[in-house]
Amino acid sequence: MQHQLKAYISMALAMAIVGSSVVVGKLMVEMIPVFLSSGIRFLIAAAVLIVLLIVFEKGFPELTKKDVFVLVMQSFTGVFLFSVCMLYGVKLTTGMESGMITSTTPMAVGILAFFLLKERIEKRMLIGIVLAVMGVMTINLFGADGGGSPHALIGNLLIAAAVVGEAMFTLLAKLLSPHISALAIATFVSLFGFLFFLPFAVFEALSFNFAAPGLLDWSYVLYYALIVTVLAFYLWYSGVSKVSAGISGIFTSVLPVSAVVLSGIVLKEQFTMIHLIGITLVIAGIFVTVVVKKDSQNLAS
Repeated sequence: MQHQLKAYISMALAMAIVGSSVVVGKLMVEMIPVFLSSGIRFLIAAAVLIVLLIVFEKGFPELTKKDVFVLVMQSFTGVFLFSVCMLYGVKLTTGMESGMITSTTPMAVGILAFFLLKERIEKRMLIGIVLAVMGVMTINLFGADGGGSPHALIGNLLIAAAVVGEAMFTLLAKLLSPHISALAIATFVSLFGFLFFLPFAVFEALSFNFAAPGLLDWSYVLYYALIVTVLAFYLWYSGVSKVSAGISGIFTSVLPVSAVVLSGIVLKEQFTMIHLIGITLVIAGIFVTVVVKKDSQNLAS
């Protein structure tokens, strides 16, 4: 029971950190350009993860050509495209709405698996997708910042594109060799992510005044690198390895709650009835998707 409690706390903290990344990202790109901040972030994260991989797993695992290709594609979709769309998106929309849309990733995985892998969508998944889409449409049509301004809508669409990138990252993981650990995957995608960002980061760095951002601004980059990319990863996988998939899925609902609460506290964004309806529908979609599956498995056993 104590081990399970620790696992629950670890997963809740991991998702709370992921939710906070929306808020921190919005603050970070106010002073530091998207590509430059992301390049620095993944350079730091990759360096730390390489050290951890050497310490805990005694070096890099052997990779086939297929593994390298899949890891590169994971990095392109789930790191490069995700980060670009997410960070440009949060510049145009609110942290609350960004967090709510980001939390629909499990449903996006189900939709892409249906179209790309021809996997069947179960009734529970279909209901979850409908609820999540209703939640996202509610905040887009009625709750967009600035009374439904086109900039907020574009921002929300960019966040949705980031979700598609993250969903592709998840699906591509199924193609990797089973001996490659989660830590190794995180290390490789962070390293490849840095390489993707490098030329764009250098271009932005040439005309960027590094003295302009204050210490607090640079701390956002460090937070993104060490807390979001490294610590959240460690907390999530240390917890998810000790519980069932159904239980771990429930904790993804912490993400939008964290994003909404922190957006209100840190960014001073107003939480409206539309946001309440939207987040309720999204969380209901998450619970239907993961909890009903768990219950049906228990009945079957």
